[in-house]
Amino acid sequence: MTRFYFPLALAAAFALPAIAQAADVPTPPRIIVSGEGEATAVPDLAMLTLSVMREAKTARVALDANNDAMAAVIAAMKAAGIEERDLQTAGIQISPRYNYTNKPDGSQQAELVAYQVTNTLSVRVRDIDKTGDILDKAVTLGVNEGGGISFTNADPATVITKARKKAVADAVAKAKTLAEAAGVSVGKVVEISEQSYAPQPMPMSAKSFDAARASVPVQAGENSYRVQVNVTFEIK
Repeated sequence: MTRFYFPLALAAAFALPAIAQAADVPTPPRIIVSGEGEATAVPDLAMLTLSVMREAKTARVALDANNDAMAAVIAAMKAAGIEERDLQTAGIQISPRYNYTNKPDGSQQAELVAYQVTNTLSVRVRDIDKTGDILDKAVTLGVNEGGGISFTNADPATVITKARKKAVADAVAKAKTLAEAAGVSVGKVVEISEQSYAPQPMPMSAKSFDAARASVPVQAGENSYRVQVNVTFEIK
């Protein structure tokens, strides 16, 4: 039996010095910096989240009323030029609503009073100039729950590339400044990582939708894309 294990033991014995030698190799001195870059672009796409809520004594009646209201909203979206591919149901929720009363023994009694049905629609508006009119029509036809609106870019790759280059240039400049102050030189890049930040949707409350029953002024502004990089350089 011993002769079967001897080659393995011998191989391990030869490998030990190499492992020990690799472990003894010191890590070369390094500079670790972070850089930030930002680039802006005028948005060319609006993303809307619109919700219709209807309430009734039974779930069936509430669902039917909700279906009618949402069908009218979708028809209005299509009439305004929104394509089928830019309309997507984001969720349907059916939930009971209770009233709670206190009993003499201190407990609570729940009474089912109605059912609420909420249907949420995601709308992609490719003509931003129509966003205000579309919101106005949606609210008029029954959208009455909080949703969201965001302005984005259909193809943000170009602007993100600009932000990325600025972030790397910022990191290189910082590394050179630190190296010069320390009396050393910056070597090659050892490691680099990135974090990107895109514009976030703006929430719309029920009050926002109430106010939108009049004309809806919409300002798209500019989208700001930020990139942060962490870069590790060798020190010469």
